[in-house]
Amino acid sequence: MVGYAFMGAAHSQAWRTVNRVFDLPARASMVAVCGRDGAKVAEAARRLGWAEAVTDWRELIARDDIDVIDVCTPGDSHAEIAIAALEAGKHVLCEKPLANTVDEARAMVEAAVKARTLGVRSACGFNYRRVPAVTLMHDLIAAGRLGAIRHVRAVYLQDWIVDPSFPLVWRLQQERAGSGALGDIGAHIIDLTQFVTGQRITGVAGLTETFIKERPLPESSTGLSASAGVATGEVTVDDAALFIARLDGGAVATYEATRFATGRKNGLRVEINGEYGSLAFDLERLNELEYYDATRPAAEQGWSRILVTEGEHPYFGAWWPPGHIIGYEHSFTHEMRDFIEAVATGADPTPSFEDALQVQLVLDAVQKSDSSSWVSVAA
Repeated sequence: MVGYAFMGAAHSQAWRTVNRVFDLPARASMVAVCGRDGAKVAEAARRLGWAEAVTDWRELIARDDIDVIDVCTPGDSHAEIAIAALEAGKHVLCEKPLANTVDEARAMVEAAVKARTLGVRSACGFNYRRVPAVTLMHDLIAAGRLGAIRHVRAVYLQDWIVDPSFPLVWRLQQERAGSGALGDIGAHIIDLTQFVTGQRITGVAGLTETFIKERPLPESSTGLSASAGVATGEVTVDDAALFIARLDGGAVATYEATRFATGRKNGLRVEINGEYGSLAFDLERLNELEYYDATRPAAEQGWSRILVTEGEHPYFGAWWPPGHIIGYEHSFTHEMRDFIEAVATGADPTPSFEDALQVQLVLDAVQKSDSSSWVSVAA
């Protein structure tokens, strides 16, 4: 694994757990973790369960005892690491968004396609697909329970940078992150809605906003937390992004991604409206799915709550008895479960790099529309 902060910790927990929960055709051995600071990565290896710590990711790619490279770094290094790993015959799991630019993402897809012909697999880590309630939402829509999809409504709301004194961490720098709320959390709801509906976004009109233009430079940072110094620097990404969209199955959609929704910590919500009913998912109630069945008699219609904890529900048969809920970290365990099974059986894991490129194209289109589609209202 390359990188060991927030996502590195989440991935490590999943690699540690996956073979203890699921009966799989291969076992994950946590051989080595990589980071630039020797002392910090050594401590991370001890804490997260990795056998070794190294400071150069190229060393991992050159080793014969490593089959998989898990990329958990900022977006500016995704393409270089993933392409080199694929060319060296390593299977690759890469965090989202796939890259910082469409050109980088296309290069990664090209490398993945070539590697695939040699049996080398790759996937992008959109972990929310693996929440059992989200997978159930996908299955119900695919089975036709909502009929034709009319509306897609998605928001991802956070507030962790509302304070203007919060430091200028790498996620607020375009050269490291590519974009702000749009790429970091907007990418999640783009992928999630396309996954559950089976429809792809074909056109967008959007806007982005940066509310705090300058922030103190960080003295130190870990994951999503940091301490501020005295000097300041320019924020070069968006704080919020909103857009409308059309999907190729005829649905229309609205999306909102922001880090300035005061009081919202990790508020992802998706609602799908169809001709026969509606489904809604709220990440802060991750074990539940809301369902409205418009085919029932009028006197019996109303929103119902499905508690997605039955053994028959996606992934849940490996966990606990019905009603015993699971959490955020389990989505990563399910991600590793699907990745290991695909690689071990010679199948292509999902979402593929091609799927992730399509999300990147949507992000790019939103950024372009921000400067071209605005129409002022006459006085």
